[in-house]
Amino acid sequence: MKKKFKKYLPRIIGMQFNSQHLIQPKKVALKAFDLFCAPRKGKVKPEQEAFLDKAKDEVILFQEKKIQTYRWPGNNKKILLVHGWESNTHRWEDFIKKLQKENYDVFAFDAPAHGYSEGRLINVPLYANAIQEVVNHISPAMIIGHSIGAMSTIYHQHQFKNDVEKLILLGPPSELSAIMSDYQKLLQLKPRVMKTLEEHFYKELGYKFEDFSIAKFAKKVKKPGLIIHDQYDKIAPIAASKAIHKEWKNSELIITEGGGHSLNNEQVYQHMLSFINH
Repeated sequence: MKKKFKKYLPRIIGMQFNSQHLIQPKKVALKAFDLFCAPRKGKVKPEQEAFLDKAKDEVILFQEKKIQTYRWPGNNKKILLVHGWESNTHRWEDFIKKLQKENYDVFAFDAPAHGYSEGRLINVPLYANAIQEVVNHISPAMIIGHSIGAMSTIYHQHQFKNDVEKLILLGPPSELSAIMSDYQKLLQLKPRVMKTLEEHFYKELGYKFEDFSIAKFAKKVKKPGLIIHDQYDKIAPIAASKAIHKEWKNSELIITEGGGHSLNNEQVYQHMLSFINH
């Protein structure tokens, strides 16, 4: 019964949005926006605490919310790790151990509404602003981002001037229009609801769906970058990284098989270390 309820819950929510929109369109747009930006999981699990608690570093304030940062000190260059949706810094554990062997000075932080950090909502512009807050504190030489963290890494470079030397993107989505199309299908939202939702996006973030494109933003990025994407990624289509690579003239694209969306495996680690070390 519980599984069946979870299966039909998005459709039930969509039906409520569709009916309420006839009476309170702006209120429904706000609810749909908040739902889209609200992660359901990603907080630290008991089995993740031991690894993370040993590395807890400064808690910084970002938009009046506490953001938990982490550090694994080393004498080599500073690297900042940026996790994905409904995740937290723990997702980097195995790779952090490899960076430690290379004596890199490793930093990470839990995104707003994730891990030990405060907040209720997350979106790419918000995440990019949080990245900038951390960058201001540590001045990293490299940034590595996964999924929405990869999207936010490019958007951050598009929005802010900084001294970052290299970037790595893992499994990045690209087009907000495609993401919102999936959101519409999941909730079975009427076109009129999506129109009002798009107007709310523009009001909040300054972009219509078609205009928010990581591939387009990548045109401005001059720094060298590595993009890694799995051929059979079921979360973010490989076409997204191909589009980003096409527009980002100083980038290299590596396509893997079998890494899925997480890309947490030895092959990926070696590709990243090779790029970082040269």
